[in-house]
Amino acid sequence: MNIITQHIKKVVLAGLIPVILTSCLKDKPFPLYGNKPTTPVDYTFAATADSLQEKTYTTFLSANGNYFVQNNAGNTNYNYWPQAHTLDVFTDAYLRTKNDIYKQRMKSLLDGTRITNGNKYQNEYYDDMEWLALASLRAFEATGDNDYMNAANILWTDIKTGKNDSQGGGIAWRKSQLDYKNTPANAPAIIFAARLYRLEHNADDLAIAKELYTWLKATLVDPGTGIIYDGINGDHDGQVSKNKFTYNQGTFIGAALELYNVTGEAGYLADAVRNATATTKDLDISPGGLLKSEGQGDGGLFKGILVRYLTLLTLKDDVPAANRDAYAKFLKYNAETLFTKGISRPDLMVSPDWKAKPSGTTDLTTQISGVTMMEAAATLKAAGKF
Repeated sequence: MNIITQHIKKVVLAGLIPVILTSCLKDKPFPLYGNKPTTPVDYTFAATADSLQEKTYTTFLSANGNYFVQNNAGNTNYNYWPQAHTLDVFTDAYLRTKNDIYKQRMKSLLDGTRITNGNKYQNEYYDDMEWLALASLRAFEATGDNDYMNAANILWTDIKTGKNDSQGGGIAWRKSQLDYKNTPANAPAIIFAARLYRLEHNADDLAIAKELYTWLKATLVDPGTGIIYDGINGDHDGQVSKNKFTYNQGTFIGAALELYNVTGEAGYLADAVRNATATTKDLDISPGGLLKSEGQGDGGLFKGILVRYLTLLTLKDDVPAANRDAYAKFLKYNAETLFTKGISRPDLMVSPDWKAKPSGTTDLTTQISGVTMMEAAATLKAAGKF
């Protein structure tokens, strides 16, 4: 994400909820947006995921087949970080279906991303590189193809150069602004380092994950609520930006969960549960139990990232049953709302507002969030959580 986008997010996203939400909603967190349909709905999440995957591929693939374009209305701009999340949803589909077509699409996208990015994986933004490193590591685990691991290791070597003592620690957002630290540049790095440690048992990776986590929790987590804020020193004033974006909650959940997975330390799991519970009840993040619209552009991807990591927590048997059930209910409501209200048919485009059909163009980012939700719903349904 570039610096202009970062500042636009700060100005615009804080005012995306146009209605005044009163305290009475706390007593009935959802459904806020109407009752369930009177006619029973067959929520065909897996089949819908299949259809969305195919429509996304045919609609957004660039003419040269190397990357996925910005929107469905002829804007062919290349944006690095959504490619990683497109790779992630292809991996979701491959793990769910074992269909080799997705494995082919995964590999083509990895190669195409490198080619389109000037024959290299690295770029200016540490958070961008972390998304691709995470997606590449997942693809490696799914396929065993060492090209993904090679990409992940190249990226990780570069990502670690962003770690410095400004603001007390953490990884910078980008190479030309080393004193600005934010959740998107640190929580995904923790997830990656913990997962890499699980695979390779390099003690340095675990040490980095723990160090970054200690800094992140102390610096950007609200101790009163467990909600995580966006960043510190973005305006060169040492202040914390208290914007509450959905994807930051998701990656913090993921960071805490992955550290629990590799250490067994209960405190990490407790942090993940505390944040997840706060997120599902927060009236700014989840008004009425439905994840808020964060617009298109970069914001279009945010909900899908939260869904990805909340799903992993919901599937974790070590989480208390009452919490798992609450998260499953929350995700089910979001999936069903998107299924019935937020997807246009027959063109199968996704809205940034999951309670309303899309109007106008659809960005790749927005579409990928919807695909992520349907893939997660299919997984949770297959696991008996829905």
